[in-house]
Amino acid sequence: MSTDYRNLKILMQEIKDDNRIQRIIDQQDKVHVVEHFWNKDHYNRDGQLKRLSFLEEKMGKKFNVLNDNDSIQELEQLKGNIENFIGFSKVPTGIAGPLLVNGTEASGQFYCPLATTEGALVASYNRGCKASSLAGGIRSICITESVQRSPIFRFESIVQLGQFLAWIVHQYEKFEAITGKCSRYAKLINMKTNIEGNQVNLIFEYTTGDASGQNMVTFCTSEICKYIIEQSPVKPVRWYIESNLSGDKKSNYQSFQNVRGKKVIAEIDLSREVIENVLRSTPELMADYWRTSTMSVIQLGSIGAQGHIANGLTALFIATGQDVACVSEVTVAVNRMEVSSSGGLYASLTMPNLIVGTIGGGTSLPSQRECLEMMDCYGEGKAKKFAEICCALALAGELSICAAIASGHFVSAHQRLGR
Repeated sequence: MSTDYRNLKILMQEIKDDNRIQRIIDQQDKVHVVEHFWNKDHYNRDGQLKRLSFLEEKMGKKFNVLNDNDSIQELEQLKGNIENFIGFSKVPTGIAGPLLVNGTEASGQFYCPLATTEGALVASYNRGCKASSLAGGIRSICITESVQRSPIFRFESIVQLGQFLAWIVHQYEKFEAITGKCSRYAKLINMKTNIEGNQVNLIFEYTTGDASGQNMVTFCTSEICKYIIEQSPVKPVRWYIESNLSGDKKSNYQSFQNVRGKKVIAEIDLSREVIENVLRSTPELMADYWRTSTMSVIQLGSIGAQGHIANGLTALFIATGQDVACVSEVTVAVNRMEVSSSGGLYASLTMPNLIVGTIGGGTSLPSQRECLEMMDCYGEGKAKKFAEICCALALAGELSICAAIASGHFVSAHQRLGR
């Protein structure tokens, strides 16, 4: 953020006039007052109430809603999910569906819980679900999966780096064994290298069972790196557990050459009748708007081309205890719409970065577990099924928003439902 000279002069005058700097200095002497409880007693009622009391005194107001722990009585349940706990930010949750999915793992009608404060969002996705179900359902298939962690090692010279790589290529089976000892679920399936100057990235690819897997692959990679540092005949001058090359929580151009999480493809054939009666549009208008908007998104420089899958998937992620920050990479996706030979509409959505899990993380918290159970997606053996539902729901949302904008009722819907 930049500040021009005129605004800077005004700001400095304000600071001088109200002695803001002195107040900041005075506050520094009071910080120690809260340290004795701020970073401990995360998971008991006493620690929660102390933190809330401190905030209420500072802000001069009560936080009665945050104070209500709803169905969670044993705060130990929150261990691994939160620190400095003060209460719950309750997000209203609605239902979109039923959504008919014809997948390899997900087969049948599903009601999808969406936690959001954006008016018209649930209604839009619900309309897409209705149209998709009446059209015979969305075909959704999980193609492949893997999760990466990418440590980096720096050497004195490219010569030392070459000696390191000559040793590392013979260690893969050892790395597999280390992974097996570190985790019951993680499996090392590939290792790639990327060389830049005198440093090299080792890109480890894993499958992680039914967990989303970011922590799991971090722990496994850490154990592998310990072995490397102890056993390598050439020691790096420096190394880091993650080089920022894995793509974790970032939109990136590697997505369409690789997979991070699960690669899922969904498609549907919509008849003209369903489009006209439910989506209130036509195949020609929707296909034309898709072409027009794709040209615009290319000019924007966006990675991927889609309408608003972040809307539905963020809401679904919050409701089901997923790592919501992963939406930043999940949205690297491509949708396509074209008039079919029968005069209807063919639509598809390809998602190469769908990071989701049905165990671990926030999935076991009471309301999040219930939302997963609503779709029969809680627990082991359900992650691929959940991924196929996610992609199908996202495609349903794409159909709805495309029809709304193409036919001119996007604004009226938000005026009616979002105000």
